[in-house]
Amino acid sequence: MAIDVGDRAPDFELKDQHGTPVRLSGLRGRRVLLIFYPLAFSAVCQGELCAIRDDLVTSVPDDVRVLTASVDSMFSQRAWADQEGFTFSMLADFWPHGEVARAYGVLDEKSGVALRGSFLIDGEGVVRWKEVNPVPSARDISGYHKVLAEFSQ
Repeated sequence: MAIDVGDRAPDFELKDQHGTPVRLSGLRGRRVLLIFYPLAFSAVCQGELCAIRDDLVTSVPDDVRVLTASVDSMFSQRAWADQEGFTFSMLADFWPHGEVARAYGVLDEKSGVALRGSFLIDGEGVVRWKEVNPVPSARDISGYHKVLAEFSQ
């Protein structure tokens, strides 16, 4: 079941690349940009996450928390974050495999990885914007700036 704009975002708790639990409901009062990607260390994901590192997290408003998530383990996330200097939260939707991606309607059941789903969740936990791209299609990071400006508080 896909989550649509206007729906309450499914709550979740996942560990980040440092083993720290991150709970969506614990971020109430802040906007969350939740970005699913297929797999660590893959070419298109590399380009997207480097753009997030270089262009997005350095310029988002203070009330926005950027969370990325994939079905990789916390250990893969940590190795990739250390290698690339990713300082944003990289959430491991590893076990139960893809449970959060499935809850958001972006798990490709056939391949077992997340589609390139992006969700802007407001401070009350409601989805205000979403975009879902197939696995091979990179997202345009500049679109995040536009959406964040459009839905600024």
